[in-house]
Amino acid sequence: QVQLVESGGGSVQAGGSLRLSCAASGYTASSAYMAWFRQAPGKERDGVAIIDRLGGGTYYTESVKGRFTISQDNAKNMVYLQMNSLKPEDTAMYYCAAAASRRYGFTWWQAAYNYWGQGTQVTVSS
Repeated sequence: QVQLVESGGGSVQAGGSLRLSCAASGYTASSAYMAWFRQAPGKERDGVAIIDRLGGGTYYTESVKGRFTISQDNAKNMVYLQMNSLKPEDTAMYYCAAAASRRYGFTWWQAAYNYWGQGTQVTVSS
């Protein structure tokens, strides 16, 4: 089992920055990929960024490329999402997720992620 706890959300004006953190506990060695997803009000949950816990490779959805950076500190079992140049359309609940298997690689398929956090709210005002 892996437990995930997100933090770092808040309210910020457009153009500002936030850094989200995801603390993983439990059997963290079972996590092959870590990802951030987000869900805006009235919309489906979508993928934002993925990191390969072993190789460190990353993958982003097109709308955040050049603005968001996913990173990790394996020694601390932490995953981060640095969000710069925030836009109102980035407003959403942000979720951390962990995939136990390397089978699906960098995927937005949510069923591939075995563990989810409770989410942290990000609100960007114009």
